[in-house]
Amino acid sequence: MEIFYTGLILIRRSCVILTLLLGLVLSHPRLAIAANFTGDLLKQPATEITVSLGNSANELKFEPNHLDFVAGKRYQLKLTNPSQMKHYFTAKDFADVIWTQKVEAGKVEIKGAIHELELKPGAIAEWVFVPMKPGKYSLRCSIPGHTEAGMTGEIMIAGK
Repeated sequence: MEIFYTGLILIRRSCVILTLLLGLVLSHPRLAIAANFTGDLLKQPATEITVSLGNSANELKFEPNHLDFVAGKRYQLKLTNPSQMKHYFTAKDFADVIWTQKVEAGKVEIKGAIHELELKPGAIAEWVFVPMKPGKYSLRCSIPGHTEAGMTGEIMIAGK
């Protein structure tokens, strides 16, 4: 009888541990979305969105300055700098809640955590990512004076 109760206790503990692990995966957006990466997500074409950092008149603004994404969908953000000044695409809080597949600039592909991109005059960069956490995030150019002059924006991530 003692062996039966010991076995029953082990089964209960295993069930509790599995329930906790399942709850963790389902409640944590990065883990839940990461589970989808092995399937169809990376095979889906990325929705392309182009953002200009400045313009040919050297105005200090993002065009467009409001970006909308949906959590769990794949995007290719094409960043261009048509101005004669360098600019930064700085959105650290946004970058913290996305999964970056890659950033490509010139003939270089960068992988890993990205928080800020610098684009020199005439530069083009592509950022492929999947947003994971809904919310509202700020965008700015961190070069002194650019944010104050209005080079700011807003990034919205809607839930799935």
